Amino acid sequence: MARKYDNFLELYGYDLLLGSIVAFYVLMVPYTKVEESFNVQAMHDILYHRHQIEKYDHLEFPGVVPRTFIGALLVSILASPVVFLMNLLHVPKLYSLYAVRLVLGGIVLSTLRFFRIQIKKKFGFQVEAFFVILTASQFHLLFYCTRPLPNILAFALVNLAYGFWFKGSLYAALNCMVFATLVFRCDILLLIAPLGLELLLTKSVSFWKALTSCLAAAFLSIGLTVLVDSVIWKRLLWPELEVFWFNSVLNRSSEWGTHPLHWYFTSALPRSLLAAYPLFLLGVLLDRRVFFYILPVLSFVLLYSKLPHKELRFIISSIPVFNFAAAVAASRLYNNRKKSFWKFLYIAMLGLILGSLACTAVFFMASYENYPSGYALKALHRIGGVTKNSDELRVHIDTFSAMNGISRFCEYNYPWRYSKEENISLENLQMKNFTYLLNENSYIKGFKCLMSVDGFSRVRIRIGFPPISFAKEPKVFVHGNIRNTDIMNRGWPGCLVIP
Repeated sequence: MARKYDNFLELYGYDLLLGSIVAFYVLMVPYTKVEESFNVQAMHDILYHRHQIEKYDHLEFPGVVPRTFIGALLVSILASPVVFLMNLLHVPKLYSLYAVRLVLGGIVLSTLRFFRIQIKKKFGFQVEAFFVILTASQFHLLFYCTRPLPNILAFALVNLAYGFWFKGSLYAALNCMVFATLVFRCDILLLIAPLGLELLLTKSVSFWKALTSCLAAAFLSIGLTVLVDSVIWKRLLWPELEVFWFNSVLNRSSEWGTHPLHWYFTSALPRSLLAAYPLFLLGVLLDRRVFFYILPVLSFVLLYSKLPHKELRFIISSIPVFNFAAAVAASRLYNNRKKSFWKFLYIAMLGLILGSLACTAVFFMASYENYPSGYALKALHRIGGVTKNSDELRVHIDTFSAMNGISRFCEYNYPWRYSKEENISLENLQMKNFTYLLNENSYIKGFKCLMSVDGFSRVRIRIGFPPISFAKEPKVFVHGNIRNTDIMNRGWPGCLVIP
């Protein structure tokens, strides 16, 4: 029995460690942001409306550019048995959000496991161990891997591609990236281009065979996404082609903010890699084999740096390879830790890993406070139940609230009714006969502010322990209709109303 347990831990111990961290993040921070809204609403609609496409959220709120339903469809199918059981038990829909996010996390971690196993086969169990340690000590990769973003759906396929690359199945690696590019994120083209060029220049692949293989994968990918998405969007559509046109040809993505050329190297990568950032550079110097794997990924980040609109999630696919390079360095430092000069480097590495854990704790606490409207709606459901003055409880959710924690998974059934109607002035809200409002404004005529929910504002550095503190401020206000006397007579937490 003990031997079976040891064998189980040997096979799946690292997966349990990473999976436990991912599950902790999901349980503690279940809500989603606006960037995730398309896929999370799509998962909800597939699970709860099924074939009734006319009820799907994307037909009313299509977003700036269309996205594919393929990822949401896969995750929903895998989560459907659990969600079906929850429905039989009349469990609130919010727990279905936990289910789909955990399923997505399981998909991403399984592809990361495939990559990790190839690292072990090629570079040894010690490099694999440090790869897991560095990944576990970082925040962003494990926090993001359950978030239903197109980047994360593509990330799962890129992990598969990395695994095939290390395994020597180079055409399979290219095919995975082709599918990820044409279906989920067209910007993976910036990764497949330098990788393909390197493989051709090193004569690792045949040009004609690679071209034939990639064209076949491309036709399959385009055919699948056009077939599925044209049906659900109710028009002939290849989503990623429209995304490519919007972001790259029209360069409209810069309307959402820009960063300087060096931002990925001076902000995004240091925050996401933490201890692995200096270690990956050392890994390139200590083992010449690493440079072959780092060069295409580094080129990917360099090419992406040319685009003015930058976000960390855009380059999240680069993190596993950087972690691999850092793990090679960490393994070398560990093996030479008893030698005089190397000993100091080894101690410095341990300090970096401890620092990573501290930074991860800070990032997590900030993220926990970053979904105020999700917490506000949860509190409203708890306090503001059925009233004597109305049969329905009509809740209006403003744009800010919809962007910061609320999805259809957060909604309750009758008598609750929800509206995300846009372009209603504050003066006209009282004419719409809403029972409650979730709004970023603290004063609205015809309503009384019942409670406010604080959100993360900034980190403050201070003298003493702990050396940092989190500044919070009211972000979302819950208002009640003053004509509903039952609501007015309840015991609400209250909030500061600024007229």
